[in-house]
Amino acid sequence: QVQLVESGGGLVQAGGSLRLSCAASGSTFSINTMGWYRQAPGKQRELVADINRGGRLNYADSVKGRFTISRDNVKNTVYLQMNSLKPEDTAVYYCNSVRYGDFRAYWGKGTQVTVSS
Repeated sequence: QVQLVESGGGLVQAGGSLRLSCAASGSTFSINTMGWYRQAPGKQRELVADINRGGRLNYADSVKGRFTISRDNVKNTVYLQMNSLKPEDTAVYYCNSVRYGDFRAYWGKGTQVTVSS
């Protein structure tokens, strides 16, 4: 089992920045990919960015050039630096991890990000 705890959400004005963190605990040796998804009201959950243990990066087109994902494999923590935030970035942001082998996914409880215009 893997437990994920997010932190760093909040309210920010358009153009501002926030940094999200997600700390993993439990069977962290089994984790390959860690990433962030978001879900806005009335919309489906969507991938924001992810990074595998080897450092391969993947970003949604909507956040490229504004968001940066990084990972500390010693601390079992993944970060999402969000710059130039837009009102359309408003959503609940969920941390995700995917296990080697069976690709089982684990989810955090989510953290609210609200960008005011």
